[in-house]
Formats: sequence, C-alpha cells, structure tokens
Amino acid sequence: RWKTAAQLLTLLRGLGNELHDVGGYREPAIGNMVRRVMFIVRDEADNFPSGGAVGGGDAETKSMEKIDELSAQVSTKLRVSPSSTSAPGRGKELSLASMLWAHPQHVTMKHSRQQSGDASDRIRSDSFGSTDSGAINVTSSNSFGCDPAATQIYPPHYYMQWDKLRENVMEAIEEVRGELKDLHKNINDQATQHIHNGEIILTYAFSSTVEWFLKTAAAKKRNFQVIVCEGAPHFGGHAMAKSLAEAGIDTTVIHDAAIFAIMARVNKVLLPAHAVLANGGLVAPSGCNIVALAAKQNSVPVVAVAGMFKLCPLYPHEGQDTLNDLISPSSVVDYSLMGDPVLSEVEFVNPVHDYITPQLIDLYVTNIGGFQPSYIYRLLAEYYHSDDW
Repeated sequence: RWKTAAQLLTLLRGLGNELHDVGGYREPAIGNMVRRVMFIVRDEADNFPSGGAVGGGDAETKSMEKIDELSAQVSTKLRVSPSSTSAPGRGKELSLASMLWAHPQHVTMKHSRQQSGDASDRIRSDSFGSTDSGAINVTSSNSFGCDPAATQIYPPHYYMQWDKLRENVMEAIEEVRGELKDLHKNINDQATQHIHNGEIILTYAFSSTVEWFLKTAAAKKRNFQVIVCEGAPHFGGHAMAKSLAEAGIDTTVIHDAAIFAIMARVNKVLLPAHAVLANGGLVAPSGCNIVALAAKQNSVPVVAVAGMFKLCPLYPHEGQDTLNDLISPSSVVDYSLMGDPVLSEVEFVNPVHDYITPQLIDLYVTNIGGFQPSYIYRLLAEYYHSDDW
C-alpha cells in the first residue's frame, strides 16, 4: 500500500503507461483521467501542512536523507559533483541550460507505439519500491511525461507521510466522478444558448453527445431542422437521423458528397469530438475535416460538443496522423475487386479519425461552459500538471 504522494504517483504513472501500451492510445480519454488523478494527488501534496508528517523528527530526518540522495543523483545526471552544486564559485559546469534540458519533459523522446523488449519486463511494484530510496526509476514509455532513461524526482514533501492524504485524494476523486456523472446534463443545459428557432443545423455521422444536445434543444420548444451527413463507409448518420426523427425533430440525411453543396443553407455545424488537443485542434470521426473546410468556405460557425475528459495535453506534431489509426479498407472496397490489374496498384487508406485545425473551429461547448480554441491552453493548466504530459 502506498503511504506517500510519491509512491501513489509512481503507481498511477505505471498504470497509465500500461493502459497506453495495451491500446489506450486509441482512446485518449483513458490517459486523460489518469493524468487528472495525478494532478489531484499533486495538488493535495502541495497543500501538505507544515509539521504534519507522521513519525515526527525521524520521518523528517529520513526525508532529508532522501533529498540528499536525490541531489547526488541529479548531480550525477548533470555530470557535476554534489559539492560543486553547493559551492558558489565551482558551479561552472552546472548551467541554466543544463538544468532546464535535464528536466524530464524536455528530454528528447521517441513517440512509438511499439513496446521494447526491456519494457515488457516492467512491473509496477518495482517502480513502487524504488520510492524508498527517494528516486523513481521509470522504464515505461513517455506517455505520462517521463523519459524512460531518466530518474523521476519529486519535491521533498512528496516523500512525507500525511494521515489525511488518502482521505483528501478520495474526496477529490469523488468530485471528479460526480462531474463525469453530470457531464451530459451540464452540456445539454447550454443547448438553448446555441440552437435557436428556425435554424438549420448540420452534423456528421453518429454521436451520442450531439444527439442528446439536439434532443434537449427540441424538448425545450426549439423548432429547427437537422441535416445529417451519412458518414460513409460506416453510415453512422443513418442511425443518428432515425433517433432524431423519432424524437420529433425534422431530419434529413444527405450523402457526404453533397456537403459542400448544402453548406450555403446551413446556419450552424455541430461536430462530435474524439479528443481536443492542446493547441485547440479537434480529433473527430473521419470525414469531419471536409465538413469544417466547407463551413469555413461559407462562413458557417463550427461548434464542437465535448466533455472536458476529452481534453488532451498533446500537440498535433504528426498532423493528420495524430491520435489516428488505420483500419482495414474492406469497408471501402471489396477484396474481390482487387484482382483487377488497375485496382491492385492502388493504395487504399481508411483512417478512423480526422484532425481539424483550430482555425476551423469557432467554439467548444463543454460541461463547464463554452470556450474558443485559443483558450484551451489555459484549461490544460487547470486540469493537468505539466510534468505529467
């Protein structure tokens, strides 16, 4: 059982990386919630009361011994002697640049979904035990803000025991659970602020969040029309249109090829979200990018509906490949046609998601309010700690 914030953060970091390695990268919300809990632990540890350590002076002495060990490890990592870090006139080898770039979040890392052979031997209990010596050896991937070859070092008070730490963390987690439970209700309460009488709303494929958002607006006596793009090749728009029509909403299904032609008649576009990136970009179902581009060309506002648990502290360094995956092209072309000499030379790409740049999004409607893409960076600081990215 963990006793300090450092031990708990080690367990959470190991759990997050394991979930990421076994396929969590396909569902970024998993990693987001782990980072959210880690932020809670850090916040509670930073509120550690002075003199509240369990064990009195002995615990404080042991903690200070751990700090000395950490200083020695940092000095070794920076290739300077411990004495040179404390002597004012002998710190020439320890520069501001070396200290900055030695921080885990600035170390160059390889972004790969393939797990190395050494990483397969990683056990969370090994990392957990390493906190007893004041350092946490992380050998997993870098998904949670740590270089595999680096030693994660926490502030001194993270290694002290505090009786109320477990209780406070559990209370904060219960608050997050309550927030998730009321997530759709808080989003739907804003429906009448964004949907008005007589409007024509266009949406793409199927999304339960967008579906409930539209149904709530209709239940509050808003008369509007919805145009649903069918979302080939999975045709989720058909199920979406059927559900909205059963709720009494005037609904029309169109082919994806007719998006640009119909956009001139649309008043607003509602898009679902798979993930909201740190730069304000949106990862949405494949095909949403052409909808956003057509809306931009016709000066139609684009509104993305998403819960805050989809906010990812990641940047789209890989462009359209960010948080994306390729699936079998069998839903696009029949394998029986591949015998044709022309088709056999064609490379079929069937991505699951599209990346939409923040310039194409006008507003994010979340469970805590509406925000422009330029404000997303501020929300990151309120939900995640920079060391956990």
